[in-house]
Amino acid sequence: MKEHLIDEVIEDSLAYEAGVRAGDILTGIGGETVEDVFDYRFLMEEENIVLNLRRHETNEPFDVSIKKDMYDDIGLVFDNGLMDDYRSCTNKCIFCFIDQNAPGMRDTIYFKDDDSRLSFLQGNYVTLTNLKEEHLEKIIKYRLSPINVSVHTTEPDLRCMMLHNRFAGDALEKVRRLYEAGIAMNGQIVLCKGVNDGEHLRRSIEDLMKYAPLMESLSVVPAGLTRYREGLYPLEQFTRDEAAAVIDTIDEYQKKAKAECGMHFVHASDEFYLLAGRDMPAEETYDGYLQLENGVGMIRLLRNEFTEELSQYEATPRKKKFSLKQFWWGTADNTDDRSVPAGTVSIACGESIAPTLKDLASIFNREFPDRKINVFPIKNEFFGGHITVTGLLTGGDILAQLKGQELGSRLILSSNMLRSGEDVFLDDMTVEELGRELGIEIRITDNSGADLIDAICGR
Repeated sequence: MKEHLIDEVIEDSLAYEAGVRAGDILTGIGGETVEDVFDYRFLMEEENIVLNLRRHETNEPFDVSIKKDMYDDIGLVFDNGLMDDYRSCTNKCIFCFIDQNAPGMRDTIYFKDDDSRLSFLQGNYVTLTNLKEEHLEKIIKYRLSPINVSVHTTEPDLRCMMLHNRFAGDALEKVRRLYEAGIAMNGQIVLCKGVNDGEHLRRSIEDLMKYAPLMESLSVVPAGLTRYREGLYPLEQFTRDEAAAVIDTIDEYQKKAKAECGMHFVHASDEFYLLAGRDMPAEETYDGYLQLENGVGMIRLLRNEFTEELSQYEATPRKKKFSLKQFWWGTADNTDDRSVPAGTVSIACGESIAPTLKDLASIFNREFPDRKINVFPIKNEFFGGHITVTGLLTGGDILAQLKGQELGSRLILSSNMLRSGEDVFLDDMTVEELGRELGIEIRITDNSGADLIDAICGR
């Protein structure tokens, strides 16, 4: 029997009113074992539930009956959100970024997860190589979708080589079973020069298009290469012409997919367009931005949101109406906060996105010349010159390259730089420490165009 420690019971929730308290241990629901969070959520869909519990202090078992609406949350918070151990990766992929991390970082940086449950909870991509039969059956039973699959290639032998796992080719059969069970999927190909590109890429796209529209999208992203690759498979960066050839292949299959499936299906990441020196595709080609987390469409969406939000701002405050009640109670504000103050702010970002942000800053300055925006592209010395994305910048590199610069009143940084849910960079420097060293207020944005403009304007 599996047990789960209850870390917190939300005050005034259904569970709290029924007498459940923090420290109690859940041993089952209606006599059924709860293996993980998905069993818990499935069993919680009933309107009448019986919690099987054990008091932490006395070890005494007891039951609690709760009547609720079908999808009501009863207010239990567990010490482990997954309600199970995380499944680690059994592969040794030739392009694995974790194997390319610098030595001496915190232990969690080196943990490789390949847990299908995190695909549904956090959007992680999984290889399916350690997805056991019972896990696959649970996905099908609970109708969990979409699942995000790291395919890389549909050629079994090549996939075994790339993942360094003799079972990796057989795992592709699970994609077919998910398709036949009606489970929606998103696919990913990490493209390695001279390995799974060219005709191999064509075959993979054609094979996976057969699963559309249940395979809702397929992203193609270049392998990220750091300076810490000693002893690893020899991989090289794509050149400008090679990146252009990848885009041309994807354009060809987008036209085919649109005609046959009514969707563009396959998408190159923004990085390929930057490498090739090409403009980003139009918004309609992204099919609703299904793969933003893979860097597909982020720049196009940022541009569109930025220009749309910019139209809502004015150089001088607007008068707005307020009620007599507001006047008497002192709550009236006769200015709209969508105004642009004078002064200087700065943005620090990766080298690849810097030209885009400089262009947006120019657009902003044409409308509001009194608000100066400095854009500082930060060279990634920590991981090496080939890593140009914002999300892998460290606090140390930002500090070293901005120390002594004229930054103005505020430094704007992307939340992609930080550990999820925390104010900590990859090198363990905190946002507070960086701000103190630079002597400036730091504003973290959520990567939307609207939030970027709000940060620029100090809203």
